[in-house]
Amino acid sequence: TGRYQHTVGMGWMTAVDEHRPGYRGQITDSVPTIAEVMRANGYRTYMSGKWHVTVDEAFDAPNGSYPTQRGFDQYYGCLSGGGSYYTPTPVYRNLTRIKDFPKDYYYTTAITDSATAFIRRHPAGEPMFLYVAHYAPHLPLHAPADRVEKCRPRYECGFDVLRQRRFERQKELGIVPQDAQLPVFPQEFGGKHPAWADLTPEQQAQWTADMATYAAMIEIMDDGIGRLVDALRSRGMLDNTVFIFLSDNGATLEGGYLNQLRADLSNTPYRSYKQWTFNGGISAPFILTRGSDWGKEAGGRISRQTGHIIDILPTCLDLASARYTASADALPGISLLPFAEDETKLADRTLFFEHQSSCAVIDGHWKLVRADRRSPWELHDLSTDPYELHDLSAIHPDKAKELEEKWTDWAKESDVFPLEDLPWGERIRYYKEKKNTEDL
Repeated sequence: TGRYQHTVGMGWMTAVDEHRPGYRGQITDSVPTIAEVMRANGYRTYMSGKWHVTVDEAFDAPNGSYPTQRGFDQYYGCLSGGGSYYTPTPVYRNLTRIKDFPKDYYYTTAITDSATAFIRRHPAGEPMFLYVAHYAPHLPLHAPADRVEKCRPRYECGFDVLRQRRFERQKELGIVPQDAQLPVFPQEFGGKHPAWADLTPEQQAQWTADMATYAAMIEIMDDGIGRLVDALRSRGMLDNTVFIFLSDNGATLEGGYLNQLRADLSNTPYRSYKQWTFNGGISAPFILTRGSDWGKEAGGRISRQTGHIIDILPTCLDLASARYTASADALPGISLLPFAEDETKLADRTLFFEHQSSCAVIDGHWKLVRADRRSPWELHDLSTDPYELHDLSAIHPDKAKELEEKWTDWAKESDVFPLEDLPWGERIRYYKEKKNTEDL
């Protein structure tokens, strides 16, 4: 939608409708989706993959919030946020639920198959908007055995070696400064950052197998993206296509200690994980490229400027020379296209975050963040401390207070309050019971 999630009813997950404005478990119908906007501007619109913005209680019957009811001409994929790669549920083709799957079914491959089919069938000469939302890489870890075995050897050296190698590679690519030191985060592990030698042989074997599976999932997804490029090329559409690629919000520690160690490697060099608003939970790779530049070794560049998910819709509007047709307040995001084309400096702005009561505000090079509503705020200078190692709130209390006030004003205006930090299952039960009591 190009808006902060709470302002469109998606302040938490789809697991339950909490019956408060910011937390309805699905996108409000009072704000257009990007598909609705692009279709209004003459585009054919397609989606393949993870939707996860329809409340779970509506999975058995369309309730107005399914993809083809929110602007997509064609859809294939799973409405939920999780499940098996072999038998995901619920899978829909448009408004028809699919319950029978072939024996060799693998969700990542099916997402690619559908997306390439949309490209092949797309009417020549008409503009196309295609959203491919892969579920990989995500728990559970599922991949064909032969693909996993090919990846296994690269992880047998352990996470200590790999974490250092990745950091050095990031230096080579210019992603982190040459003089940066690899950070460690003992606070995430109860006081001591683990070493590979701390694990038992059985734990090492399991971690290696998990990482190999994780890598295989990513490689299968990458293969699929290559197939999309080939499909566009075969239709003569590649040179007139722009690709936007970004990942989920940080690796997850769900699943226990070994999964946390896997996430710690995946998030190198950032602190914390998906669910929290430290940089390890909100930072994502972002690639913007023209199809005509695909495969060229020169021409790309790396930027350390900060974009936000709310910028995607304005950027697509700019690329398409499209109008935003909603009679609503101005979108909070900006187009990234001017910066992408000539490295225009993005103006300093204030960005806000909240998830399960983990809160943050970024204002220029300053960031105020806390793990949850019961934890103290931390102040970090991202220009010197992008890994959030040094809390400066005691040294700059006025700045911390200023940013807390900005965050609070945004939260009040955006239907964020009251904050909720109940664990997943308890939160669902609480709001279901509350709704039933109110109904009575």
